[in-house]
Amino acid sequence: LLGGWSWPFWVIAVFVLQFFRDPPRTIPSDPNAVLSPADGRIVVVEKALDPYANREALKISVFMNVFNVHSNRSPVDGKIEKVEYFPGKFVNADLDKASTENERNAVVIDANGHTVTLVQVAGLIARRILCYAHLGDKLKKGERYGFIRFGSRVDVYLPLTARPRVTVGENVSATETILAEF
Repeated sequence: LLGGWSWPFWVIAVFVLQFFRDPPRTIPSDPNAVLSPADGRIVVVEKALDPYANREALKISVFMNVFNVHSNRSPVDGKIEKVEYFPGKFVNADLDKASTENERNAVVIDANGHTVTLVQVAGLIARRILCYAHLGDKLKKGERYGFIRFGSRVDVYLPLTARPRVTVGENVSATETILAEF
């Protein structure tokens, strides 16, 4: 059998395999639905300034712990109007100040006349944000556009006319949970 010295390596191997999983998802057919870009827990649903599109917006934030799937998916169909990377700190992504102080990557999308901003925010352990989307790309709902390694968060800024369908504390699944409706 396995020696006592090998069990820590098996635990680490299982954790890494679990962390980098990216299962297929079912996409709701509602054309007005804004889908969750990430698995996790809702930590913010509020009116806020969207500093990337310079407007007042409905902000919904999804906090991902180390046990969530960390693949980020597009919540809407649309064309990418802006992609901006910001270096920063690595405080706990569950805190409000993480949205403005931590390393982050913002993607602004024109979703058929609705501006949607997605902000990948690195967390306390997360040290690597990957964004596969580029200026001018067209994304489809549920399409993978990025990945954040280990605990982190995604902030979604929507028009003030969007109606939220989630509440703080609720657990959500990327692509399968409707965050809001236009």
